[in-house]
Amino acid sequence: MNVFMRNLGVLMGFVLGAFTHVALAYPLDSYEVTGIGRLEEARRVQEGKLPGVKQPSGALLSREEVLPRLLSHPAMELPPIDPVFTAEIVRLLGGYADRYALAVLDISDPSNPRYAEHQGNVSRNPGSVGKLLVALGIFQALADLYPNDLDKRFQILRDTPIIADEFVISDSHTVRRWDRAQQKLIRRPLHPGDPGTLFENMDWMLSASSNSAAGTVMKHGILLKALGTGYPPSDAAGKAFFRKRPKSELTNLLAEFIQTPVTRNGLDLSQLRQGSLFTRVGKQKVPGTNSYGSARELMKFALRLEQGRLVDEFSSTEIKRLLYSTERRIRYASSPALFDSAVYFKSGSLFGCQPEPGFVCRAYQGNVRNFMNSLAIVEWPAKERKVHYIVTLMSNVLRRNSAVDHQTLATKIHRLLQSHHQPK
Repeated sequence: MNVFMRNLGVLMGFVLGAFTHVALAYPLDSYEVTGIGRLEEARRVQEGKLPGVKQPSGALLSREEVLPRLLSHPAMELPPIDPVFTAEIVRLLGGYADRYALAVLDISDPSNPRYAEHQGNVSRNPGSVGKLLVALGIFQALADLYPNDLDKRFQILRDTPIIADEFVISDSHTVRRWDRAQQKLIRRPLHPGDPGTLFENMDWMLSASSNSAAGTVMKHGILLKALGTGYPPSDAAGKAFFRKRPKSELTNLLAEFIQTPVTRNGLDLSQLRQGSLFTRVGKQKVPGTNSYGSARELMKFALRLEQGRLVDEFSSTEIKRLLYSTERRIRYASSPALFDSAVYFKSGSLFGCQPEPGFVCRAYQGNVRNFMNSLAIVEWPAKERKVHYIVTLMSNVLRRNSAVDHQTLATKIHRLLQSHHQPK
């Protein structure tokens, strides 16, 4: 009976995962400026003062070196699809091309961009890539409140204290919290009662892909939209806000916070939407809707980021810094070919399994669904940027390790782009 019930549960609900592991972001020299505590531990590891794995050469840019690279090309839109370039990219996919949606934009020469796209309008659940839209919502809300006061926006990010509450329940992703008093690192999932700042929670959301941190940031995004210059509220007032408001009102506030900015920033909401919170309790408190994304619309997001067009230059710069990979690289970003590249990265996955003779369900190898999504901006070499390109990638190749497949594809795409820009 137990075996039957277990198999029935698997068949009915699948074995679902949203695994995103650690790919820590933001430049290492930024602890004093941002207050993001885990940067201090990473910096000390890099200097040999603490044990740990040091960063690849591409991850060592300073904060002032991480900037949008297309500010002088604000009018650029996606160019027409280049059939020759697209054919080269599709060949790299081998026999699984029909299971991929992929876009590659080569902006090494901004005056002559080249664009490859394969099934760019295919729409799938973006998984944790949808956290990019949470960041967009926060920066849009801050810009609306303080359009001419960048210091105030940054001060709210850096100095707003947050004590984790039930919105973090539940998540298995670990985050790195720096105990300032004890000068030591704490690494575990977020629990109710854990302290942090708004900036730290955004970093945990994008770097460690913590669903708990995402739930916290979305809670505070709703408060920011609703309270305006009255944000941040006291801890008690924030809890009372969600206790007293009708759920229909909270749902509308969520949409205003996270979906309206998509349209305002020139993106198509029918092709890119984050519809709900990322934690179980968060979804109970604030009902949402479904989420989806396409390779083409994610490419437009990344292009606008490089142009400084996501909200404004300040917001685009800070989002890019939050995406800068400065610790263990994973999935697409883990390719050894990218060691000396600056990589700005977000990934997400969702896999599901059902019983099948001879099949063992493992992470990123689902036999019912096996979504793996990546957005990567690559600058090679990190300081020189001889090759500069963007990749947005969504795959659903069943029974294969999609993390390894993305890593392999990253190597092939990188070598192809390097070959395009070899000196004649």
